[in-house]
Amino acid sequence: MRRSGRHKYPLIAETIAIGSELLIGGRTDGNSLIIAEQLGRLGIEVRFKSIVGDDQADIRAVLKTAVGRAGVIIMTGGLGPTVDDCTREAIASATGKRLAVRKEAFEAMKARLAEWSRTPNSGQRRQALIPSGATVLKNPVGSAPGFWLRWKRALVISLPGVPREMEAMVNDSVVALLRSELQLARQGQLRPITRLVFHTFGLPEADVDAKLKGLIKNHAPIDLGLLASPMGVLVSLTTKPRRPITGDLLQGLSNDVRSRLGDWLFAEGPDSMEEVVGRSLATQNLTVAVAESCTGGLIGHRLTQVPGSSAYVDRGVICYSNRAKSELLGVPSELIEQHGAVSAEVAAAMARGMRERSGVSVALSVTGIAGPGGGTATKPVGLVYVALNAENGASLTKEYRFHGDRTVIKQRSSQAALDLLRRWLQKQAAGR
Repeated sequence: MRRSGRHKYPLIAETIAIGSELLIGGRTDGNSLIIAEQLGRLGIEVRFKSIVGDDQADIRAVLKTAVGRAGVIIMTGGLGPTVDDCTREAIASATGKRLAVRKEAFEAMKARLAEWSRTPNSGQRRQALIPSGATVLKNPVGSAPGFWLRWKRALVISLPGVPREMEAMVNDSVVALLRSELQLARQGQLRPITRLVFHTFGLPEADVDAKLKGLIKNHAPIDLGLLASPMGVLVSLTTKPRRPITGDLLQGLSNDVRSRLGDWLFAEGPDSMEEVVGRSLATQNLTVAVAESCTGGLIGHRLTQVPGSSAYVDRGVICYSNRAKSELLGVPSELIEQHGAVSAEVAAAMARGMRERSGVSVALSVTGIAGPGGGTATKPVGLVYVALNAENGASLTKEYRFHGDRTVIKQRSSQAALDLLRRWLQKQAAGR
């Protein structure tokens, strides 16, 4: 094998996700995001991403396109034992390599299957087929091996598509391989790509953009990004791998983002709204209970997804029908008849009833019209009321007009409820 130092690869990466299910709605591709994050830490920028179905000719064509523009190509999927797994054959055909069963790949696969009290069948034997000249990559958690080879001016790396297996192999083998083959330390021309993330809720994307206008000067070595979702607008600051940057510049921009966004900013980095709320509840030694109508338990689910949430989550009630609102929370039927189940008055009564029956520090409630039917001219689909009732006498009710399908409206409603609680907790912590 020739020494890696003799190879010069363009330090641009492309990911290729393989699988027809990624094209017809059966599954989404999350592998490329994990790979991009890991490569960014090495200073390698993922500039292209391709998704291709389980067809040899198509995989071959995508690979030939990728090798013309990227020096690192990481392919995921198509290494399984079934007839539609044809990545090995496509790579061998494109590169002019011969496929053969590699002993180390077969033995590792056989040992893994033995741990599961299984023996390899003829289909699984195909998983040990490796192109000539390629190096086998061990799979520390699954049965399908990966492999890598040099082709033209690129490193081509093929990994299983199962996310857990792919991520383990990236961490165990691929990162070290790239450091060695690309000699990143010696080149000294790239810096790790830093991406800072800020999460907002309650402002449309256009309003967030207006608040951040002029933040990034022309030709600055940092990109500003905005991404809207049902959970709010994500703001990102991303450094460029080939441009020098000082820590003071990035810190200054971060402080500016925080100042401009103010209370609309609810988290940074990987934190979610429920994690932020949970920490605040735990820090202040407060407990919460939730009464949900249109969200159907989504708020309670999100709160209890956080480890340690038993310290502050007391209970939750799904009171979907009018009868449930009256029987479980004590909402007067006359109130529902007068104002309707979707109203500020009923939302407030739900929160009050939830707190009084549970004895918690603070209770949340939500009622609304998630659609697609059920709306009227005065109460359209997307009308949602969120209420909060606290043992210190605080009582808050807020109206929202959301758009989107049923799932999106439920997501936004749950986020709005948690955001109302977050803002109240902030004031509690500040003594206001």
